[in-house]
Amino acid sequence: MIDAGDKPTALVAEVRALLSRRTPVDPCLTYQGLATALGLQPPGTIQRVAATLEETMREDAAAGPPMIAALVISRAGDMPRRGFFDLAVALGRFPEEPRQHRAAWEAECAAVFGPRADAPS
Repeated sequence: MIDAGDKPTALVAEVRALLSRRTPVDPCLTYQGLATALGLQPPGTIQRVAATLEETMREDAAAGPPMIAALVISRAGDMPRRGFFDLAVALGRFPEEPRQHRAAWEAECAAVFGPRADAPS
Protein backbone atom coordinates (compact mmCIF):
# COMPACT_ATOMS: atom_id res chain seq x y z
CA MET A 1 0.00 0.00 0.00
CA ILE A 2 1.18 3.51 -0.80
CA ASP A 3 1.47 5.94 2.11
CA ALA A 4 -0.43 9.24 1.96
CA GLY A 5 2.85 11.11 2.33
CA ASP A 6 4.43 9.58 -0.78
CA LYS A 7 5.81 12.14 -3.17
CA PRO A 8 4.81 11.97 -6.86
CA THR A 9 8.34 11.03 -7.87
CA ALA A 10 8.11 7.93 -5.69
CA LEU A 11 5.13 6.75 -7.72
CA VAL A 12 6.38 7.62 -11.21
CA ALA A 13 8.04 4.25 -11.86
CA GLU A 14 4.96 2.37 -10.68
CA VAL A 15 2.66 4.50 -12.83
CA ARG A 16 4.88 3.99 -15.86
CA ALA A 17 4.95 0.24 -15.27
CA LEU A 18 1.17 0.03 -14.98
CA LEU A 19 0.51 2.20 -18.02
CA SER A 20 3.13 0.45 -20.14
CA ARG A 21 1.05 -2.73 -19.85
CA ARG A 22 -1.93 -1.09 -21.56
CA THR A 23 -2.64 -2.17 -25.12
CA PRO A 24 -4.21 -0.50 -28.16
CA VAL A 25 -7.22 -2.79 -27.60
CA ASP A 26 -7.70 -1.48 -24.03
CA PRO A 27 -5.59 1.68 -23.94
CA CYS A 28 -7.08 3.85 -21.23
CA LEU A 29 -7.45 3.65 -17.48
CA THR A 30 -9.44 6.03 -15.28
CA TYR A 31 -7.80 8.14 -12.60
CA GLN A 32 -9.66 6.07 -10.00
CA GLY A 33 -8.62 2.83 -11.70
CA LEU A 34 -5.00 3.92 -11.57
CA ALA A 35 -5.33 4.92 -7.90
CA THR A 36 -6.78 1.50 -7.12
CA ALA A 37 -4.08 -0.31 -9.11
CA LEU A 38 -1.44 1.63 -7.16
CA GLY A 39 -3.08 0.71 -3.86
CA LEU A 40 -3.60 4.34 -2.88
CA GLN A 41 -5.89 5.03 0.04
CA PRO A 42 -7.86 8.20 0.84
CA PRO A 43 -7.53 11.00 1.50
CA GLY A 44 -6.20 12.66 -1.61
CA THR A 45 -5.86 9.63 -3.88
CA ILE A 46 -6.85 11.37 -7.10
CA GLN A 47 -4.69 14.39 -6.25
CA ARG A 48 -1.67 12.09 -5.80
CA VAL A 49 -2.45 10.34 -9.08
CA ALA A 50 -2.74 13.71 -10.85
CA ALA A 51 0.54 14.99 -9.35
CA THR A 52 2.32 11.79 -10.39
CA LEU A 53 0.92 11.95 -13.91
CA GLU A 54 2.06 15.57 -14.15
CA GLU A 55 5.56 14.44 -13.18
CA THR A 56 5.54 11.81 -15.96
CA MET A 57 4.39 14.48 -18.40
CA ARG A 58 7.27 16.77 -17.45
CA GLU A 59 9.75 13.90 -17.80
CA ASP A 60 8.34 12.82 -21.15
CA ALA A 61 8.30 16.38 -22.47
CA ALA A 62 11.95 16.80 -21.49
CA ALA A 63 13.06 13.44 -22.90
CA GLY A 64 10.90 13.47 -26.03
CA PRO A 65 8.72 10.32 -25.96
CA PRO A 66 4.93 10.49 -26.14
CA MET A 67 3.31 11.35 -22.82
CA ILE A 68 2.19 8.08 -21.27
CA ALA A 69 -0.13 10.08 -18.99
CA ALA A 70 -2.42 10.50 -22.03
CA LEU A 71 -3.71 6.99 -21.29
CA VAL A 72 -5.44 8.11 -18.09
CA ILE A 73 -8.96 9.47 -18.47
CA SER A 74 -11.78 10.80 -16.34
CA ARG A 75 -14.59 8.39 -15.57
CA ALA A 76 -16.96 11.32 -16.18
CA GLY A 77 -15.82 11.54 -19.78
CA ASP A 78 -13.68 9.86 -22.35
CA MET A 79 -10.62 12.11 -22.08
CA PRO A 80 -8.16 13.26 -19.44
CA ARG A 81 -9.11 16.07 -17.09
CA ARG A 82 -8.53 19.72 -17.94
CA GLY A 83 -5.25 19.79 -15.99
CA PHE A 84 -3.71 17.32 -18.43
CA PHE A 85 -4.43 19.63 -21.35
CA ASP A 86 -3.30 22.75 -19.49
CA LEU A 87 0.05 21.16 -18.69
CA ALA A 88 0.44 19.67 -22.19
CA VAL A 89 -0.01 23.19 -23.60
CA ALA A 90 2.39 24.69 -21.04
CA LEU A 91 4.99 22.06 -21.95
CA GLY A 92 4.63 22.94 -25.63
CA ARG A 93 3.28 19.52 -26.53
CA PHE A 94 -0.30 20.53 -27.42
CA PRO A 95 -1.68 23.52 -29.32
CA GLU A 96 -3.21 26.31 -27.26
CA GLU A 97 -6.52 26.14 -29.12
CA PRO A 98 -8.92 23.97 -27.03
CA ARG A 99 -10.78 22.84 -30.16
CA GLN A 100 -7.59 21.05 -31.23
CA HIS A 101 -7.08 19.24 -27.92
CA ARG A 102 -9.09 16.11 -28.70
CA ALA A 103 -7.17 15.48 -31.92
CA ALA A 104 -3.85 16.18 -30.18
CA TRP A 105 -4.77 13.83 -27.33
CA GLU A 106 -5.87 11.07 -29.73
CA ALA A 107 -2.58 11.42 -31.63
CA GLU A 108 -0.65 11.29 -28.35
CA CYS A 109 -2.43 8.09 -27.31
CA ALA A 110 -1.65 6.51 -30.67
CA ALA A 111 1.99 7.62 -30.40
CA VAL A 112 2.31 5.95 -26.98
CA PHE A 113 1.82 2.61 -28.70
CA GLY A 114 4.07 3.48 -31.64
CA PRO A 115 3.61 2.38 -35.22
CA ARG A 116 1.40 -0.64 -35.57
CA ALA A 117 2.87 -3.71 -37.22
CA ASP A 118 -0.24 -4.10 -39.40
CA ALA A 119 -0.25 -0.48 -40.59
CA PRO A 120 0.42 0.04 -44.29
CA SER A 121 3.89 1.36 -45.08
